[in-house]
Amino acid sequence: MRIGALARTAGVSRRLLRYYEEQGLLRPLRLTNGYREYSEADVAAVRHIRALLAAGLPTAVIGRLLHCVHDDGERLIPSTCPGMVADLQREHRRITETITELQSSQQVLGTMLTAALRQPGGGPGRREQDGPAESV
Repeated sequence: MRIGALARTAGVSRRLLRYYEEQGLLRPLRLTNGYREYSEADVAAVRHIRALLAAGLPTAVIGRLLHCVHDDGERLIPSTCPGMVADLQREHRRITETITELQSSQQVLGTMLTAALRQPGGGPGRREQDGPAESV
């Protein structure tokens, strides 16, 4: 199938498929006229790529793990591959650290927001560029 057919079948854009190819995640057959020719296996690969991206994995890690997964029609099932567990553990730690950092940022912003709302004239809709609040 050609790139347009794969895009429709997989529910992604042609541009995204070309990006996956640039990242080494898809390797379509190239016809003599330069057109890409995809197989049914590529449809499954795109599904797997999308699921791994949704799990927060970067494309470099997906490139190492893509051959280690298959699906049962509904969910991704990992196979035993060398390094897979280490890669998943590393990415899990990275995501956990990011969540911790974001929660810390959220806490600081929440504290600042609470303090700002307690200030005279600090209520909703007030912007700094409005200038000082006038007394009535």
